[in-house]
Amino acid sequence: MISKIDTNTSYIKKNTYNIGFGSSTENNMSVKQKAIVLASAAAGMTPVLAVMAKRKGFSLNPVKIFKTPIKDWALFKYAPKGKVINLEKPGNIIAIASGSVLGGFIGGALVDSKANLKAKKREVLNQILGNVLVPVGCVWAGAEAYDKFIAKYEKNIPQFKSTGKVLKVVNACLKNLPRAIGTITFLSAGIFAGNRVSNLINEKLYHRKVNRGVRATDFAPHVDDLCMAVSMMNKETELGSKIGRIIPLALLVPGYETGIAQEG
Repeated sequence: MISKIDTNTSYIKKNTYNIGFGSSTENNMSVKQKAIVLASAAAGMTPVLAVMAKRKGFSLNPVKIFKTPIKDWALFKYAPKGKVINLEKPGNIIAIASGSVLGGFIGGALVDSKANLKAKKREVLNQILGNVLVPVGCVWAGAEAYDKFIAKYEKNIPQFKSTGKVLKVVNACLKNLPRAIGTITFLSAGIFAGNRVSNLINEKLYHRKVNRGVRATDFAPHVDDLCMAVSMMNKETELGSKIGRIIPLALLVPGYETGIAQEG
């Protein structure tokens, strides 16, 4: 009986991968290799962004781009809303993230040891599914449900009758409190649901027990989901579009994490 237990324990240890936050596994890639991965992630999303810019009527001619004020570049221009790239749209977020992850994977595969290739393949799934698709779906569904069932009750939120600046700020905070709570709730649900789903599918596909907890870096890509939620819940303002300008920067993280993934 003891021998059987010891054998099973050995099997579990061999097939369990603790690659989550707090793991003692060290990354052996050099600063130069990591820089290449980051650059390849950026290169991977560039064609996606170029297509989006072209569809909105922006020129891809380098000469014209550099003659245009930076604030009017496709990535930074946020108004008028119908004439700019809606980076915060779910489809656009998924497309940009996919380009980043593909670029990061290729860069990591080129500069890192072949022994870590499988780890990078697993991380592709973790990032696309756990850090993008599931959270985006949760935020989108939550925002739609909010508009349909909850938004109509905002007019019943008590407001202070005063023209003072302080109370105006307090009134604005009270008015937006339900939306803020909703955004945090939907995003948190998406982060943890995505983590659980990606772990489960990793186990089914690779037949290995994966103990990948939510890592600190997992929260960086969710800036895009937050931007999308803010945009969807403030459809008549430019707030979402302004915040959405940082989405490509946030989505460098899943590509980078994919490229530097190693066996642990």
